[in-house]
Amino acid sequence: MQTIMDFFISTAHAQGAQQGGGASLFVMMFIMFGAFYFLLIRPQQKRQKAHTALVSGISTGDEVVTAGGILGKVTAVSDLYATLEIADKVEIKIQKSTISAVAPKGTFDQA
Repeated sequence: MQTIMDFFISTAHAQGAQQGGGASLFVMMFIMFGAFYFLLIRPQQKRQKAHTALVSGISTGDEVVTAGGILGKVTAVSDLYATLEIADKVEIKIQKSTISAVAPKGTFDQA
């Protein structure tokens, strides 16, 4: 039975794993954390800052696109909500956080 297990798990490899892996484990953990930070966490923080700046800069008269794809002109703004005119005499109230982009002026009139 021992020879079958030796086939699947190398005895020398298993014995080497028991000796002095503390420093290399710490270095690998540090490298993995650095990779996650620069590849995942930092870009997400940049996107969040850009979106927060976009939402806080919304004012009456801006033409915006929501996350759901609705194009409209901002007619009123409060702390958490904005009112969009999506057609003649048709207005909806949305959360400001759902605004995904500010469209160039004149886009709403062409649509």
